[in-house]
Amino acid sequence: QVQLVQSGGGSVQAGGSLRLSCAPSEATFNSRAMGWFRQGPGKEREFVAAIRWNGGYTYYSDAVKDRFTISRDSAKNTVALQMNLLKPEDTAVYYCVSDPGIILSQLRNPGAYRHWGQGTQVTVSS
Repeated sequence: QVQLVQSGGGSVQAGGSLRLSCAPSEATFNSRAMGWFRQGPGKEREFVAAIRWNGGYTYYSDAVKDRFTISRDSAKNTVALQMNLLKPEDTAVYYCVSDPGIILSQLRNPGAYRHWGQGTQVTVSS
């Protein structure tokens, strides 16, 4: 069973930046898309961003658009999430996701991903 290993995150003041990274435990793991979801205190899990492996097309939630950037390193088979201008409402556990067979119309649906990272806490203080 492939695992997604996350790194990065932590605590920062509002307006600051953090970076998350995610790599599959098997270097040969391929996916049509990878992405990030988050779950804040008392909230449901929500879509943050996704990237298609072919073409590098990116997708963002309205809440993070223009502040967060998702990117991929095809050679290393990794994905990263650069988070700038962080707000207290960005505080959440962030999860890396992937699925080799995902239907591209379902990129924003958490139920469409079979592989999830362990979760990384991001805390933004005001």
